[in-house]
Parts: sequence; C-alpha cells; structure tokens
Amino acid sequence: MTGMQEIGTLYLVLLPVVMIAGLVEALWLQYRRGVAYDWKAWGCSLADLAGRRLLAFIPYTLAAPWLAWVWDHRLFTQSLDSVWSVLLLFVGLEFFYYWYHRVSHTSRWFWAAHSVHHSPNQFNLAAAYRLGWFGKFTGTSLFFTPLVLLGFTPTTVLTALFLNLLYQFWLHADWIPRLGWLEYVLNTPSSHRVHHARNPEYLDANYGGVLIVFDRLFGTYVAERKDLPCDYGLVAQPTSSRNPIALNVLPWIGLAKDVASARSPREAWMFLFGPPGWRPDGKGLTAAELKKRAAEAQPARPRRGQPQPIMG
Repeated sequence: MTGMQEIGTLYLVLLPVVMIAGLVEALWLQYRRGVAYDWKAWGCSLADLAGRRLLAFIPYTLAAPWLAWVWDHRLFTQSLDSVWSVLLLFVGLEFFYYWYHRVSHTSRWFWAAHSVHHSPNQFNLAAAYRLGWFGKFTGTSLFFTPLVLLGFTPTTVLTALFLNLLYQFWLHADWIPRLGWLEYVLNTPSSHRVHHARNPEYLDANYGGVLIVFDRLFGTYVAERKDLPCDYGLVAQPTSSRNPIALNVLPWIGLAKDVASARSPREAWMFLFGPPGWRPDGKGLTAAELKKRAAEAQPARPRRGQPQPIMG
C-alpha cells in the first residue's frame, strides 16, 4: 500500500466518526438546548463533502509535480524515529500552516476556495467538514514544500497536515467555553470562533492549526470578548446560500469577471492576489477597510483625567 493510499484509508475510517459526531451534536443542540439548528446548512455541508470526495478521484494538484521535484532535491533526509525530527515536523507544519491560512484570508486567489469553509451562518461541527472543492487546484500544498526540502517525504507532510486538520474538527463548537491557560498555547474553540466571526473587530485573526503561539508572535491573535458575540458567515454575503454549487463556483466566477474588467496588469494582479474585497477606486470591502470603519464608528473614549459628562 502506498503512502497516499494509507492517507485515503485513514480518511475513510475517520470520516464516519466525524459525520456521526456532527449529527449527534445537531440533534443535541436542537432537542436538548433548544437551538434552531440549520438543517439545510447541514445538508449543504454533506453535499460539499460528497463533491470533494468525487473530485479526489482527479489525480492532479498544482503541488504534486512540485513536491516530487523538491523531494528529489532535498537537503536532508529525516527519520521519524527521532524525537527532534518529530518535533521539527510538528512545529514546522504549524509555522507553514499559519502562513498558508493567513494568505488564504488575505489573497483573493486562495480565498475563493477557502471562503466556502467560512460560509455557514451557524458555527457547529458540521461546518468543520465544509471545506470546498477547489483548494487542491489553487496550490495550497506549495506552502509546505520547505518541509519536503528539509527531508520529510511528501506523504509524511500531507499526513501530518491531515492530522492537523483533524484536530481542528472539535474547534468548531459554539458551546465549548474558554479553556483557561490552554488559550495561551493551543488553538481552542474560543479562538476559532473569533476566526470564523465576521464582526469587523474579529476579522483576519487566529490562523493557527493546533497551536495559537504564532498568532501571538505575529500579532494576529484576538481574544473572544464577552461583550461582542461572534456573528458567523461571509462579510459580503451575510445570509449564506445552502447551495454547494453556488458556494464553490460563484467566487471563481466573480474573480474571473473582475480580472476581465481590469484596466491594467496591476489591477488584474490585485484582483487575483490582492485582499478579498479590493477595488481599484479604494471603496471595496477589505478587512482593513471594514476594521477602519468600525473603529471610526466607535465613540471616542475619554482621556485619562478628562471630566466625564454627567447624564441628567
């Protein structure tokens, strides 16, 4: 059995567990906690999962030839029977996953695929396996090529990435509270709720996989606030579609139309790889612009020592 076949077997073994867990949570939320569970969104997530499995039979990604070439020209050869090699793989994968995930939110080319995952208006376990159909065609695996260059086989890297994503399954829960000191080290449901929120104050934050330390190191960590409940869904589409075809295809159609309308190579480049929401006239809905507008809309805080107005 080849390495990729082993990954496929592991996926098929764990897939029913993930699906059953999502269904059990849905029933518990609706019948025990009284939540108006969005069953159409649940069906959309299942349809997205089924479509992704069908596309898995297409044996091509933009990264596959490149990973094989990098492996042939690797600098070292790592052995997983060494604690240091395992630690290097874990920390290295976390580091490169952080940057892959960050770019997936700040570059429209990658966001066109990743936005599907952020489309649910409810945050639950079923949302975890709505991952979109076209991620492997955008070249996301290229972010992890340095690990192959360091001597880890492509199969080892992809297996570690799969396990990293599997860890994140339980993070998609709106009912798990903050976890004390673990919030300083691990990516938790609280941190991931912020990541999925479309509130301007929460945009573009908490990109970690298993760890949250790189967010803290690079200034993208935002803590969940008691006074600001998370509002889930897409900024540009507050009410998410339940049609998996529309969710997966429309972002690419919009991208193609914008590139076709570009009046210069720079505009075409920005439409492709600039931040989502970028417009040539500067009046788009980028995360930076939304945060700026939200900050301007907030009442100014009085300076220390400044007299407070007396409300009569």
